[in-house]
Amino acid sequence: MAKKIIVTVLGILAVVGFIVGTKVVQIRALMASGANQPVPIEVVTSAPVHADSWEELINVTGTLTAVQGVTVSAEMAGKITKIAFEAGAMVKTGDLLVQQDISTEEAQLRSIESGVQLAKLNLDRSKDLLAKTTISQAELDAAQAQYTQSVAQADNIRAVIAKKTIRAPFAGRLGLRQVNLGQILREGDPITSLQTLDPIYVNFSLPQQRISVLNPGTTVRVTTDAATGETFEGKINAVNPEVDPTTRNVRAQATLANSAEKLRPGMFASVEVVLPQKLDVLAVPVTAVIYAPYGDSVFVIDEKKNDKTGKVEQVLRLQAVQLGLTRGDFVAVVSGLKAGEQVVTTGQFKLRAGIAVTIDNTLAPKAQLAPKPANS
Repeated sequence: MAKKIIVTVLGILAVVGFIVGTKVVQIRALMASGANQPVPIEVVTSAPVHADSWEELINVTGTLTAVQGVTVSAEMAGKITKIAFEAGAMVKTGDLLVQQDISTEEAQLRSIESGVQLAKLNLDRSKDLLAKTTISQAELDAAQAQYTQSVAQADNIRAVIAKKTIRAPFAGRLGLRQVNLGQILREGDPITSLQTLDPIYVNFSLPQQRISVLNPGTTVRVTTDAATGETFEGKINAVNPEVDPTTRNVRAQATLANSAEKLRPGMFASVEVVLPQKLDVLAVPVTAVIYAPYGDSVFVIDEKKNDKTGKVEQVLRLQAVQLGLTRGDFVAVVSGLKAGEQVVTTGQFKLRAGIAVTIDNTLAPKAQLAPKPANS
């Protein structure tokens, strides 16, 4: 019995040994054939490191405000007898908006105007009589005072009529109507909003360190999500003379053309302040950078001679870089690269330093400083 077990165990060991030996021979054969095969050449896209001159920009947020904007309100109490405007309409300076009931004032004015005419006749008659020494100077002065008083009373009634005849104080676009015909207005009740939209102001703040670059006439560019893809250019027209003691920021204001009225007061806006000086940079596409916690790097394509074949190949070198500003599809390289070097722009995840590559930029996307995606 023991003899049979020993024979069985030896048989199993022989079979296992045969299988293991066969696999070892196969693995060695594969390794030998792999070592003799050439390393496949990867296809990559590339872009040159190029020297460029960029505008120096300060990016801040701002708020749009009207050059002139008011809520038109009732100056005196009274009943509305006429509404002469449509909501959202453009009006000129002096256009009638609302007429309040002035029937009582008109009646008073007619009465007072008749008194003015009588006082004028008495004044003229007194001047003639004084010339003939028929009356005294005191009587002429009394006639003059009576006339002046009558004119003042008439002017007072005309002022009341003017206050109840509500007109546009300046040209602009009206807002929604907040009153109805026949409504009794109290003093200060709102009627409608009136805003001048072209031009329009943008207000923004910058840190106090930037006061020296905030000069009237400096160009600004404004974008807003209300006008996607459009940029509105203007000039700084005023800078606040004091710095906010809480935020240590200084407020500035720029004027923008807005003929299409796409910009409206109260809108949030992104503001770029364009400084007069330019920045000299070495730029590469953002897609060329391999971002990592321990440092950023790029694959540089060098030309080297293959010692085995004698041919000149394009070989990758992993180069650490220090990055600066980003502008559109490009990033500025502060150190690590030289102008004219070629860097890999796509597919870095499958690459490693030292391998040979071939460049094919047929389908490579074109990097732009101011990209405008079609679906944005």
